[in-house]
Amino acid sequence: MKAEKQSAAFATDDEGRTSMKAIIHQNDAWEVWRPGVESRMLVSARNSATQLCIFEQWIVPGAGAPTHSHPAEEVLTVREGCAEMWIDEQHMTIAAGQSLIVPAGRLHGFRNSGQSKLHIHAVLASPIFEAVMEGATEVTRRWN
Repeated sequence: MKAEKQSAAFATDDEGRTSMKAIIHQNDAWEVWRPGVESRMLVSARNSATQLCIFEQWIVPGAGAPTHSHPAEEVLTVREGCAEMWIDEQHMTIAAGQSLIVPAGRLHGFRNSGQSKLHIHAVLASPIFEAVMEGATEVTRRWN
């Protein structure tokens, strides 16, 4: 059997080929992103992703993500609860089991519009989380 070198997401054999390796999320750190919003990055450049990042958030009623944009497309899926979400000036309520596709570069955000915690699952088509808050010129980069 050939020796394998381990990385965060893949094992590599002597010929440099990658093989499967599970990413274990039980020890992934939760962080307070802003008051009332806890986030956990599941997949990103930090564990060898090259095309996307996947993260989840738990949001208390009334809290959420302020208006911002990303240079890549994002999909926001409500797992539990309901959220008021917006893209530019359009607003709608997204409930558990529904997703919103946010085109790259568009201003968007959300807030927990329900009475219980909101659980969001997000996929961003970039291995590094980059965002620009509305009115800002500086890019925020995380989980790279």
